[in-house]
Amino acid sequence: MKRFLGFRVLLGLTVALASCALLSAVEPSGIPAEVTELITAPETTLKLWPSTPPGGIPEGIGEEKWTPGNENPPIVRVGNVSIPTLGFYPAENPNGACVVIFPGGGFEILAYNLEGTEIAQWLNSIGVSAVIVKYRVPRRAGLPKHYAPLQDAQRAIRLTRAHAEEWGIDPSKIGVLGFSAGGRLTVAAALDYDVKTYDPIDEADELSARPDFAIPIYPAYLMDDERDMKASTPLSDELNIREGLPPFFISVAGNDENRPAAAARFFIQLKEVGVPCELHIPVKGGHGYGLRSYGGVASEWGSNCEKWMRAMNILP
Repeated sequence: MKRFLGFRVLLGLTVALASCALLSAVEPSGIPAEVTELITAPETTLKLWPSTPPGGIPEGIGEEKWTPGNENPPIVRVGNVSIPTLGFYPAENPNGACVVIFPGGGFEILAYNLEGTEIAQWLNSIGVSAVIVKYRVPRRAGLPKHYAPLQDAQRAIRLTRAHAEEWGIDPSKIGVLGFSAGGRLTVAAALDYDVKTYDPIDEADELSARPDFAIPIYPAYLMDDERDMKASTPLSDELNIREGLPPFFISVAGNDENRPAAAARFFIQLKEVGVPCELHIPVKGGHGYGLRSYGGVASEWGSNCEKWMRAMNILP
């Protein structure tokens, strides 16, 4: 299979783009008061990169923008992310496991509460600490859609391992979980953990970026054309499926375009190379429900996932 558009070649492109970027990082403008009431603040927030992120900050991105939607309850969307961060949410009764969360949003925005803080609260309730990654969006021109996000994901996993002792985390029980585009990023983090996407900058980058387990929920972009409903539609050749990958838990609704077929094909190919995996496809639910009840049975994936984590000895 072809790798993710030749990451090693594109690394040079990243360096080239940096020379065209702004010379100093742009700080986020702050979260509006009407938004802070809708999200849970982390105990600790860290910048992923000590200075300007790899590739710099493209012109025209603008200030970071937080917007509450008209849903009930509102979905908080954050866009124009140039300074990626991680937020740490410790469990009250931690069992050592930690999950790094990637909210979805088509690599254009991040559904920060629906697929971020609400998920961290659930994980905390079962003794799992959580890290929410506010990765760079929107997509960077001239690069694959999840190129900058994968750099952020690898860095976030390494930083989480670097703080494992301080945060009471078992460094061998750090997983990744994401939704839609964040689900695709979860897959990329698990499949391409050994791909060098940026030059090391400190001791944290000496640590492994390999997640110990992966939980893509209604993952997008596993096929190049998700609206092609043919059973024969192949997976994207960006997916480097091979032996030795971390175990997967996958859940997607059966009426979510062709994403259930993509998930099923992905599941089969993982099984063919001996990767432990579990797949759930309820009949209905659509897309973009997180843990909210409007996804029906599909939104109950959390209880199935908890059972899976216990079966995999991730949870006691």
